[in-house]
Amino acid sequence: MNNKGHLIKSVAPESIAEELEIEAGDRLLQINEKEIKDVFDYHYAVNDEYLVILIQKPDGEEWELEIEKEYEEDLGIEFEEGLMDSYRSCRNNCMFCFIDQMPPGMRETLYFKDDDARLSFLQGNYITLTNMSEEDIDRIIFYKLSPINISIHTTNKELRCRMLHNRFAGEALDKIKRLYDAGITMNGQIVLCKGVNDGEELERSIHDLAAYIPHMQSVSIVPVGITKYRDNLIKLEKFEKEDALNVLGIIHRWQDILYKEYQTRFIHASDEWYITAGLPIPEADSYEGYLQIENGVGMVRSLVDEFKEYYENIKGDNRTKSVTLATGVLAAPILKSLMEEIHIKYPNIRITVYTIINEFFGTDITVAGLLTGQDIMNQLKGKELGDYLILPDVLLRDGENVLLDDITVDDMKNALQTQIRIVQSDGKSLINAVVN
Repeated sequence: MNNKGHLIKSVAPESIAEELEIEAGDRLLQINEKEIKDVFDYHYAVNDEYLVILIQKPDGEEWELEIEKEYEEDLGIEFEEGLMDSYRSCRNNCMFCFIDQMPPGMRETLYFKDDDARLSFLQGNYITLTNMSEEDIDRIIFYKLSPINISIHTTNKELRCRMLHNRFAGEALDKIKRLYDAGITMNGQIVLCKGVNDGEELERSIHDLAAYIPHMQSVSIVPVGITKYRDNLIKLEKFEKEDALNVLGIIHRWQDILYKEYQTRFIHASDEWYITAGLPIPEADSYEGYLQIENGVGMVRSLVDEFKEYYENIKGDNRTKSVTLATGVLAAPILKSLMEEIHIKYPNIRITVYTIINEFFGTDITVAGLLTGQDIMNQLKGKELGDYLILPDVLLRDGENVLLDDITVDDMKNALQTQIRIVQSDGKSLINAVVN
């Protein structure tokens, strides 16, 4: 089997690669007489205006191709391996790791723990830095790659070693200083565990991380997710309302301090804290551009504001239909409130919102993105679902119609005997899914 170079999966129509008759099944061997290690090397190399690339055809014939193009113009090549290299697995055994809390029998890819810096740049994944060598840091600095997302959890080195169950986890934090000195943009994340890294430890972490402003542009505080599958794992407790109020008190106080000194709030709480505490979600400007919306920071505010902006520009009418929405415990009250608004302008649309309890992972898991097909089907079976059922796109594996438990959208359609619409997580899409 030929393993030389990097296997090309597809070539974009009307691209430079297609014009040069590069095809799926070919292999990229070299660019400018240099072997390409991974996707970082590739993107850096192809930026140049003049390239000499070496391609191997499936029959073994090698083509040397000269290319003149615009600076940063893409060649139009997609590779079989997204990283153009094997994925790096995590060396830690974090006390809060969600993968360790999953039931057996799920698809194999769900049990893979990645801690690959390249996925931080390409997909926004958070990494612990424990899997990175000094050479990796050198490459990031050389290529000026930004932003990098870092799972920090605590700046107490001894505590970080315990939390990650890795004796090198504390000293790995020193890499943040190297990235800061090189001007690399960073985002941080703290997964908060009750009685472990909250309270005084959270105060310490925020104080220490503020030293990396402005290159560390934000830090999110998210509560640990606790499933019912924690046998033989360290006992962790759920954050209750009073706990959430205490956490938010710390965050808000530091936001005020840091805003006065640096003109940035820097530390941001994920939406769960406000909902658990029973407090209103902050206004949009407090999220400073939604730097960590994918981490659940400001997602509700963004949805509500987009909804209101679009809602104000529609007139409504007397169209008649019946629709159903289903979501997790956390989002259900917000969704019900928005549907009441729609009903004002569309009084003949009957809208039902069902709250799906997460029986699969456990009732303490309340976010919609961790709902499974079997919970949705079991809890909606036999219920009147109207003309169609609306589900959020966060349920699905990226780019596919498959949920976490391998149940497909078609499986749910057949089981529930209804049409299903998957809606993006923005206000305009939500309104259109309901009324059109």
